[in-house]
Amino acid sequence: MSSLKSRGVLIVALALLALVAIAPTFMRDSLPAAWTKTFDPVHLGLDLQGGMHLILGVDTEKAVEARLDGLVDHLDNLLREKDVVYKRVERTGNDLLSVTIYDKEAATSLDKLVKDNLGILDDAGETEDGSYLIKRFRLNSNEAQAIREMSVRQVVETMRNRIDQFGVSEPILQQEGADRVLVQLPGIKDPERAIALLGKTARLEFKMVAEDADPQAAVRGELPAGTQLLYERRPERGTGKFTETPIVVEEKTAMTGDLLSNAQVRIDSRFNEPYVAIDFNAIGAKRFDQVTAASVGKRMAIVLDNTVYSAPVIRERISGGSAQISGSFTEQEATDLAIILRAGSLPAPVSILENRTVGPSLGRDSIAQGKTAVTLAFILVAVAMILYYRWSGVVAIASVILNLVLLLCALVFFKATLTLPGIAGIALTLGMAVDANVLIYERIREEARLGKSPRAAIDAGFEKAFWTIMDSNLTTLLSGLILFQFGTGPVKGFAVTLSVGILTTLFTAMFCSRWIFDLYLQNRVIKRLSV
Repeated sequence: MSSLKSRGVLIVALALLALVAIAPTFMRDSLPAAWTKTFDPVHLGLDLQGGMHLILGVDTEKAVEARLDGLVDHLDNLLREKDVVYKRVERTGNDLLSVTIYDKEAATSLDKLVKDNLGILDDAGETEDGSYLIKRFRLNSNEAQAIREMSVRQVVETMRNRIDQFGVSEPILQQEGADRVLVQLPGIKDPERAIALLGKTARLEFKMVAEDADPQAAVRGELPAGTQLLYERRPERGTGKFTETPIVVEEKTAMTGDLLSNAQVRIDSRFNEPYVAIDFNAIGAKRFDQVTAASVGKRMAIVLDNTVYSAPVIRERISGGSAQISGSFTEQEATDLAIILRAGSLPAPVSILENRTVGPSLGRDSIAQGKTAVTLAFILVAVAMILYYRWSGVVAIASVILNLVLLLCALVFFKATLTLPGIAGIALTLGMAVDANVLIYERIREEARLGKSPRAAIDAGFEKAFWTIMDSNLTTLLSGLILFQFGTGPVKGFAVTLSVGILTTLFTAMFCSRWIFDLYLQNRVIKRLSV
């Protein structure tokens, strides 16, 4: 008696909790705010609520080139420290580093320096150019491949950080192939802004302005060695338009945005315009202090993706490790820039290879069709069960309804995403739940034919069907877990509802259905079961 009551309390409590949890999914607008804050509705996937589906291509060769550029600076500093006489160090092509020296003695010192400090560089031969000797080194093939692979993984993580700060619920980001990334953003409201946020490389650099160079001559192609031509973005106050002014900067980067620790939007009290305040980490603050101390009176260009946003004069040494990027931003532009800088720059440029937008109306159609399919399947199964098993069929349908409610509740608590294949998984779960009841009822019938009493037939039916139901459902659960672990996109959505549905099926078929039979037989003398 006490066991019957305790089981009943557990089932009723779970049913009430499940109904409370899933209520915001179906009637969010009519519920109190405290209720909807406590329980989120079931998260819908891209195919049900609309959103964006992007395939991005990663230019991994640019990551290799960036690594070589870093090695150029490193080798340049090593040669200076070791007093090796040389003319210049430069990258040639996407995997070669060239050093122009004067004699064989310097070549010997260079080879030793590279061997001791830069083991990832292989000797690629040497050539003579008049009175100069050009030594070439190639990035080790294993190292180059590792950089390519790492660049794709870094793109995935950087974009995940950007999307998390952008506020998209349940995004999907994963690598596809050697140099592609899949991005799915359900429920995105501003696709163009999302594309701009994801596609911006956001390589922040600080370069010294080449004051002696003539920008107009540089535009004509007369560019001094070791410099590059960029354009400064200057706003026209009052019009909201921008002009681009040529500016020549040193090709060598003084420091990069990799040393940032934070970026926040602030408001300029003079012009009431937003700007982005940046703070460096400990290494960056020290480097910024050294650069500004050595460049007082000179201009430093703040460059983002090869566009100069400002080029202020360094009036004094800056030891606080802080700076600012201004440029008549709108509040949204400043916010997006701060998000990108906080999340980090992409290690390689990305391009959009595929862009598909699923409209909300298409998602609503999918939901309506999914509801129709599940409802129709449920009605047909209910009619068949009641016609074949009579009142026991009603018990089976009651357990199936509870199964569906508990399944939706589990999706809410696990914050799982419901997709169109997931709805197919729910329909399959309903079929498997009924199948478990069929196995039990057929066993009960067999025991009743042997002349056992109704109570003894029910006990034997549940006991003998138990392991058959467990074996079939656990093997299916194992398959669902494998699909969830290794599947992607629609396959994973199907695996979620299938796996959770199996667990709720075992509970409702073996526990809840048995409780209903026990409750019915309590204090009753039944001569014949309606099964």
